[in-house]
Amino acid sequence: MSRSLGSIVEALGGELVGSPDTLIQRLAPLATAGPDELAFIANPRYASQIATTRAACLIAPSSLRTAVSERGACIVTDDPYLYFARLTQWWRREHASVVRAVIHPTAAVHPSAQLAADVDVGAFAVIGAGVRLGAGSRVGAHCVLGDDASVGAQSVLHPRVTLGERCSVGERCVLHSGVVLGADGFGFAPHQGAWIKIEQLGAVRIGNDVEIGANTCIDRGALDDTVIEDGVKLDNLIQIGHNVRVGAHTAMAGCVGVAGSATIGAGCTIGGGAVVLGHLTLADGVHVSAASVVTRSLLKPGHYTGMFPIDDNANWEKNAASLKQLNRLRERLKAAEHAIEQALQNNTKP
Repeated sequence: MSRSLGSIVEALGGELVGSPDTLIQRLAPLATAGPDELAFIANPRYASQIATTRAACLIAPSSLRTAVSERGACIVTDDPYLYFARLTQWWRREHASVVRAVIHPTAAVHPSAQLAADVDVGAFAVIGAGVRLGAGSRVGAHCVLGDDASVGAQSVLHPRVTLGERCSVGERCVLHSGVVLGADGFGFAPHQGAWIKIEQLGAVRIGNDVEIGANTCIDRGALDDTVIEDGVKLDNLIQIGHNVRVGAHTAMAGCVGVAGSATIGAGCTIGGGAVVLGHLTLADGVHVSAASVVTRSLLKPGHYTGMFPIDDNANWEKNAASLKQLNRLRERLKAAEHAIEQALQNNTKP
Protein backbone atom coordinates (compact mmCIF):
# COMPACT_ATOMS: atom_id res chain seq x y z
CA MET A 1 0.00 0.00 0.00
CA SER A 2 3.01 2.32 0.17
CA ARG A 3 4.01 4.83 -2.49
CA SER A 4 7.38 6.45 -3.08
CA LEU A 5 8.00 10.18 -2.87
CA GLY A 6 9.25 10.02 -6.43
CA SER A 7 5.92 8.65 -7.68
CA ILE A 8 4.02 11.34 -5.79
CA VAL A 9 6.06 14.19 -7.26
CA GLU A 10 5.91 12.63 -10.71
CA ALA A 11 2.12 12.62 -10.50
CA LEU A 12 1.53 15.97 -8.77
CA GLY A 13 4.63 18.09 -9.32
CA GLY A 14 6.47 20.12 -6.70
CA GLU A 15 10.15 20.26 -5.79
CA LEU A 16 11.37 17.17 -3.97
CA VAL A 17 14.18 17.57 -1.47
CA GLY A 18 15.38 14.14 -0.39
CA SER A 19 15.41 10.63 -1.78
CA PRO A 20 12.70 9.77 -4.32
CA ASP A 21 12.85 6.17 -3.08
CA THR A 22 11.49 7.03 0.38
CA LEU A 23 8.30 5.02 0.89
CA ILE A 24 5.15 6.55 2.37
CA GLN A 25 2.63 4.27 4.05
CA ARG A 26 -0.10 6.82 4.72
CA LEU A 27 -1.00 10.51 4.94
CA ALA A 28 -1.23 11.94 8.45
CA PRO A 29 -1.64 15.17 10.46
CA LEU A 30 1.51 17.11 11.23
CA ALA A 31 1.30 16.60 14.99
CA THR A 32 0.83 12.82 14.91
CA ALA A 33 2.64 11.74 11.73
CA GLY A 34 5.05 8.82 12.09
CA PRO A 35 8.36 8.02 10.39
CA ASP A 36 6.71 6.39 7.35
CA GLU A 37 3.99 9.02 6.90
CA LEU A 38 3.54 12.22 4.89
CA ALA A 39 2.17 15.46 6.39
CA PHE A 40 1.80 19.07 5.28
CA ILE A 41 2.36 22.49 6.80
CA ALA A 42 0.72 25.50 5.18
CA ASN A 43 0.67 28.13 7.92
CA PRO A 44 3.88 29.59 9.39
CA ARG A 45 2.26 29.70 12.84
CA TYR A 46 2.73 25.93 13.02
CA ALA A 47 6.45 26.22 12.23
CA SER A 48 7.33 25.19 15.79
CA GLN A 49 6.08 21.69 14.95
CA ILE A 50 8.60 21.26 12.14
CA ALA A 51 11.29 20.27 14.64
CA THR A 52 9.05 17.94 16.64
CA THR A 53 7.10 16.09 13.96
CA ARG A 54 8.23 12.55 13.17
CA ALA A 55 6.90 12.62 9.61
CA ALA A 56 9.04 11.08 6.89
CA CYS A 57 8.35 14.04 4.63
CA LEU A 58 6.60 17.41 4.80
CA ILE A 59 4.75 19.30 2.10
CA ALA A 60 5.63 22.95 2.70
CA PRO A 61 5.62 26.42 1.10
CA SER A 62 8.79 27.98 -0.26
CA SER A 63 8.84 30.37 2.72
CA LEU A 64 9.56 27.39 5.00
CA ARG A 65 11.90 25.57 2.61
CA THR A 66 15.03 26.05 4.68
CA ALA A 67 13.44 24.94 7.95
CA VAL A 68 11.78 21.83 6.54
CA SER A 69 14.75 20.75 4.41
CA GLU A 70 17.08 20.93 7.42
CA ARG A 71 14.99 18.32 9.26
CA GLY A 72 14.71 15.93 6.28
CA ALA A 73 12.75 15.18 3.12
CA CYS A 74 10.19 17.69 1.89
CA ILE A 75 8.08 18.62 -1.11
CA VAL A 76 8.12 22.37 -1.74
CA THR A 77 5.10 23.86 -3.50
CA ASP A 78 3.38 27.23 -3.83
CA ASP A 79 0.15 26.08 -2.15
CA PRO A 80 0.67 23.16 0.27
CA TYR A 81 -3.02 22.94 1.21
CA LEU A 82 -4.08 22.62 -2.43
CA TYR A 83 -1.25 20.14 -3.05
CA PHE A 84 -2.41 18.05 -0.09
CA ALA A 85 -6.00 18.10 -1.36
CA ARG A 86 -4.88 16.79 -4.75
CA LEU A 87 -2.66 14.28 -3.02
CA THR A 88 -5.61 12.83 -1.10
CA GLN A 89 -7.48 12.38 -4.39
CA TRP A 90 -4.48 10.72 -6.02
CA TRP A 91 -3.92 8.53 -2.97
CA ARG A 92 -7.52 7.32 -3.00
CA ARG A 93 -7.35 6.52 -6.70
CA GLU A 94 -4.10 4.62 -6.21
CA HIS A 95 -5.55 2.51 -3.40
CA ALA A 96 -9.11 2.09 -4.61
CA SER A 97 -10.17 -1.50 -5.18
CA VAL A 98 -11.39 -2.27 -8.67
CA VAL A 99 -15.11 -3.03 -8.58
CA ARG A 100 -16.80 -4.29 -11.70
CA ALA A 101 -19.90 -2.28 -12.55
CA VAL A 102 -23.00 -4.46 -12.21
CA ILE A 103 -26.75 -4.11 -11.89
CA HIS A 104 -27.55 -5.96 -8.67
CA PRO A 105 -30.19 -8.65 -9.21
CA THR A 106 -32.40 -7.17 -6.46
CA ALA A 107 -32.47 -3.71 -8.08
CA ALA A 108 -35.74 -2.70 -9.74
CA VAL A 109 -34.92 -1.02 -13.05
CA HIS A 110 -37.82 0.14 -15.23
CA PRO A 111 -37.57 -1.13 -18.82
CA SER A 112 -37.66 2.43 -20.18
CA ALA A 113 -34.68 3.60 -18.10
CA GLN A 114 -31.54 4.42 -20.10
CA LEU A 115 -28.32 3.17 -18.53
CA ALA A 116 -25.03 4.11 -20.21
CA ALA A 117 -21.87 2.02 -20.14
CA ASP A 118 -20.27 0.99 -16.83
CA VAL A 119 -23.22 2.04 -14.67
CA ASP A 120 -23.31 0.39 -11.24
CA VAL A 121 -26.65 -0.06 -9.44
CA GLY A 122 -26.67 -1.40 -5.88
CA ALA A 123 -28.95 -3.80 -4.05
CA PHE A 124 -32.65 -2.89 -3.74
CA ALA A 125 -32.23 0.37 -5.67
CA VAL A 126 -35.30 1.55 -7.59
CA ILE A 127 -34.81 3.14 -11.01
CA GLY A 128 -38.04 4.67 -12.33
CA ALA A 129 -39.46 5.07 -15.80
CA GLY A 130 -37.45 7.24 -18.16
CA VAL A 131 -34.50 7.62 -15.81
CA ARG A 132 -31.16 8.38 -17.52
CA LEU A 133 -27.87 7.32 -15.95
CA GLY A 134 -24.64 8.64 -17.48
CA ALA A 135 -21.54 6.60 -18.20
CA GLY A 136 -19.72 5.37 -15.11
CA SER A 137 -22.34 6.66 -12.67
CA ARG A 138 -22.95 4.74 -9.46
CA VAL A 139 -26.26 4.32 -7.66
CA GLY A 140 -25.92 2.89 -4.16
CA ALA A 141 -28.07 0.37 -2.35
CA HIS A 142 -31.65 1.42 -1.53
CA CYS A 143 -31.48 4.57 -3.65
CA VAL A 144 -34.74 5.66 -5.29
CA LEU A 145 -34.75 7.58 -8.56
CA GLY A 146 -38.16 8.88 -9.60
CA ASP A 147 -39.56 8.91 -13.11
CA ASP A 148 -37.59 10.93 -15.69
CA ALA A 149 -34.80 11.78 -13.23
CA SER A 150 -31.26 11.94 -14.61
CA VAL A 151 -27.74 11.45 -13.25
CA GLY A 152 -24.67 12.61 -15.19
CA ALA A 153 -21.54 10.69 -16.04
CA GLN A 154 -19.22 9.66 -13.19
CA SER A 155 -21.59 10.88 -10.49
CA VAL A 156 -21.94 8.85 -7.30
CA LEU A 157 -25.13 8.42 -5.27
CA HIS A 158 -24.31 6.78 -1.96
CA PRO A 159 -26.84 4.44 -0.32
CA ARG A 160 -30.36 5.71 0.47
CA VAL A 161 -30.31 8.79 -1.75
CA THR A 162 -33.71 9.84 -3.08
CA LEU A 163 -33.92 11.71 -6.37
CA GLY A 164 -37.46 12.89 -7.10
CA GLU A 165 -39.18 12.73 -10.45
CA ARG A 166 -37.77 15.03 -13.15
CA CYS A 167 -34.87 16.10 -10.95
CA SER A 168 -31.39 16.12 -12.48
CA VAL A 169 -27.85 15.72 -11.21
CA GLY A 170 -24.89 16.79 -13.35
CA GLU A 171 -21.57 15.09 -14.00
CA ARG A 172 -18.98 14.11 -11.37
CA CYS A 173 -21.28 14.90 -8.47
CA VAL A 174 -21.24 13.15 -5.08
CA LEU A 175 -24.45 12.75 -3.07
CA HIS A 176 -23.92 11.24 0.37
CA SER A 177 -26.29 8.93 2.18
CA GLY A 178 -29.73 10.23 3.04
CA VAL A 179 -29.78 13.11 0.57
CA VAL A 180 -33.28 13.96 -0.66
CA LEU A 181 -33.61 15.98 -3.84
CA GLY A 182 -37.06 16.99 -4.98
CA ALA A 183 -39.28 16.71 -1.93
CA ASP A 184 -42.18 19.14 -2.09
CA GLY A 185 -41.40 22.71 -1.14
CA PHE A 186 -43.15 24.09 1.94
CA GLY A 187 -45.97 25.86 0.14
CA PHE A 188 -49.42 26.30 1.73
CA ALA A 189 -52.09 28.98 1.38
CA PRO A 190 -54.04 29.96 4.52
CA HIS A 191 -57.82 29.65 4.23
CA GLN A 192 -60.32 29.94 7.09
CA GLY A 193 -57.86 28.72 9.70
CA ALA A 194 -56.60 25.83 7.58
CA TRP A 195 -53.69 25.38 5.17
CA ILE A 196 -54.32 24.56 1.50
CA LYS A 197 -51.44 22.81 -0.23
CA ILE A 198 -49.82 24.53 -3.21
CA GLU A 199 -48.66 21.77 -5.53
CA GLN A 200 -44.97 21.99 -6.24
CA LEU A 201 -44.66 21.68 -10.01
CA GLY A 202 -40.98 22.49 -10.52
CA ALA A 203 -37.95 20.25 -10.08
CA VAL A 204 -34.36 20.41 -8.77
CA ARG A 205 -31.40 20.93 -11.10
CA ILE A 206 -27.91 20.18 -9.82
CA GLY A 207 -24.89 21.31 -11.88
CA ASN A 208 -21.56 19.56 -12.43
CA ASP A 209 -18.95 18.82 -9.72
CA VAL A 210 -21.39 19.39 -6.86
CA GLU A 211 -21.00 17.56 -3.53
CA ILE A 212 -23.96 17.26 -1.14
CA GLY A 213 -23.52 16.01 2.43
CA ALA A 214 -25.49 13.37 4.28
CA ASN A 215 -29.17 14.01 5.05
CA THR A 216 -29.27 17.30 3.21
CA CYS A 217 -32.63 18.15 1.61
CA ILE A 218 -33.23 20.33 -1.43
CA ASP A 219 -36.90 21.01 -2.20
CA ARG A 220 -38.34 21.15 -5.69
CA GLY A 221 -39.60 24.49 -6.96
CA ALA A 222 -43.22 25.55 -6.87
CA LEU A 223 -43.27 26.56 -10.54
CA ASP A 224 -39.68 27.10 -11.67
CA ASP A 225 -36.85 24.78 -10.63
CA THR A 226 -34.61 24.98 -7.58
CA VAL A 227 -31.09 25.37 -9.01
CA ILE A 228 -27.68 24.47 -7.57
CA GLU A 229 -24.96 25.62 -9.97
CA ASP A 230 -21.60 24.03 -10.82
CA GLY A 231 -19.04 23.35 -8.10
CA VAL A 232 -21.28 24.04 -5.10
CA LYS A 233 -20.32 22.20 -1.89
CA LEU A 234 -23.01 21.52 0.71
CA ASP A 235 -22.29 19.97 4.10
CA ASN A 236 -24.53 17.59 6.09
CA LEU A 237 -28.03 18.43 7.33
CA ILE A 238 -28.63 21.48 5.16
CA GLN A 239 -32.13 22.55 4.13
CA ILE A 240 -32.57 24.36 0.81
CA GLY A 241 -36.10 25.64 0.24
CA HIS A 242 -38.11 25.75 -2.98
CA ASN A 243 -37.01 28.00 -5.82
CA VAL A 244 -33.68 28.83 -4.20
CA ARG A 245 -30.79 29.47 -6.56
CA VAL A 246 -27.22 28.89 -5.37
CA GLY A 247 -24.40 30.30 -7.50
CA ALA A 248 -21.34 28.43 -8.72
CA HIS A 249 -18.67 27.35 -6.22
CA THR A 250 -20.54 28.53 -3.15
CA ALA A 251 -19.95 26.44 0.00
CA MET A 252 -22.24 25.96 3.01
CA ALA A 253 -21.35 24.30 6.32
CA GLY A 254 -23.59 21.96 8.29
CA CYS A 255 -27.13 22.83 9.41
CA VAL A 256 -27.51 25.91 7.22
CA GLY A 257 -31.11 26.74 6.33
CA VAL A 258 -32.04 28.68 3.20
CA ALA A 259 -35.70 29.66 2.91
CA GLY A 260 -37.68 29.64 -0.30
CA SER A 261 -36.89 31.89 -3.27
CA ALA A 262 -33.60 33.17 -1.84
CA THR A 263 -30.84 33.81 -4.38
CA ILE A 264 -27.27 33.21 -3.28
CA GLY A 265 -24.46 34.36 -5.52
CA ALA A 266 -21.30 32.65 -6.73
CA GLY A 267 -18.26 32.13 -4.54
CA CYS A 268 -20.11 32.67 -1.28
CA THR A 269 -19.52 30.87 2.01
CA ILE A 270 -22.14 30.37 4.73
CA GLY A 271 -21.03 29.17 8.15
CA GLY A 272 -22.62 26.33 10.08
CA GLY A 273 -26.09 26.88 11.51
CA ALA A 274 -26.64 30.16 9.66
CA VAL A 275 -30.07 30.99 8.26
CA VAL A 276 -30.95 32.94 5.12
CA LEU A 277 -34.55 34.17 5.07
CA GLY A 278 -36.76 33.79 2.02
CA HIS A 279 -36.79 36.05 -1.06
CA LEU A 280 -33.44 37.65 -0.13
CA THR A 281 -30.45 38.11 -2.43
CA LEU A 282 -26.80 37.57 -1.53
CA ALA A 283 -24.30 39.02 -4.00
CA ASP A 284 -21.32 37.12 -5.34
CA GLY A 285 -18.54 36.86 -2.77
CA VAL A 286 -20.66 37.26 0.35
CA HIS A 287 -19.34 35.40 3.41
CA VAL A 288 -21.71 34.81 6.33
CA SER A 289 -20.43 33.82 9.79
CA ALA A 290 -21.68 30.71 11.56
CA ALA A 291 -25.02 30.97 13.41
CA SER A 292 -25.89 34.28 11.75
CA VAL A 293 -29.43 35.08 10.64
CA VAL A 294 -29.55 36.96 7.36
CA THR A 295 -32.66 39.16 7.51
CA ARG A 296 -31.94 41.51 4.61
CA SER A 297 -30.38 41.26 1.18
CA LEU A 298 -26.58 41.63 1.11
CA LEU A 299 -25.78 43.30 -2.19
CA LYS A 300 -22.05 43.92 -1.72
CA PRO A 301 -19.33 41.28 -1.31
CA GLY A 302 -17.83 41.05 2.15
CA HIS A 303 -17.92 39.27 5.49
CA TYR A 304 -21.16 39.61 7.46
CA THR A 305 -22.03 38.55 11.01
CA GLY A 306 -25.36 38.74 12.79
CA MET A 307 -25.44 37.12 16.20
CA PHE A 308 -25.55 37.96 19.89
CA PRO A 309 -22.26 36.83 21.50
CA ILE A 310 -22.50 33.83 23.80
CA ASP A 311 -22.11 34.63 27.47
CA ASP A 312 -22.89 33.42 30.95
CA ASN A 313 -26.69 33.07 30.99
CA ALA A 314 -27.21 35.61 33.79
CA ASN A 315 -25.14 38.20 31.93
CA TRP A 316 -26.91 37.34 28.68
CA GLU A 317 -30.32 37.96 30.27
CA LYS A 318 -29.17 41.33 31.60
CA ASN A 319 -27.78 42.34 28.20
CA ALA A 320 -30.91 41.10 26.43
CA ALA A 321 -33.04 43.18 28.81
CA SER A 322 -30.85 46.20 28.05
CA LEU A 323 -31.32 45.68 24.32
CA LYS A 324 -35.07 45.91 24.78
CA GLN A 325 -34.56 49.40 26.23
CA LEU A 326 -32.41 50.71 23.39
CA ASN A 327 -35.23 52.47 21.55
CA ARG A 328 -36.45 54.20 24.75
CA LEU A 329 -32.87 55.21 25.61
CA ARG A 330 -32.39 56.49 22.07
CA GLU A 331 -35.46 58.72 22.37
CA ARG A 332 -34.30 60.01 25.76
CA LEU A 333 -30.86 60.77 24.31
CA LYS A 334 -32.38 62.67 21.39
CA ALA A 335 -34.53 64.67 23.79
CA ALA A 336 -31.50 65.47 25.98
CA GLU A 337 -29.46 66.57 22.94
CA HIS A 338 -32.33 68.78 21.80
CA ALA A 339 -32.62 70.33 25.28
CA ILE A 340 -28.87 71.03 25.38
CA GLU A 341 -28.98 72.67 21.94
CA GLN A 342 -31.90 74.86 23.04
CA ALA A 343 -30.09 75.87 26.22
CA LEU A 344 -26.97 76.79 24.27
CA GLN A 345 -29.00 78.85 21.83
CA ASN A 346 -30.80 80.71 24.65
CA ASN A 347 -27.48 81.57 26.30
CA THR A 348 -25.87 82.80 23.10
CA LYS A 349 -25.47 86.59 22.92
CA PRO A 350 -26.61 88.29 19.69
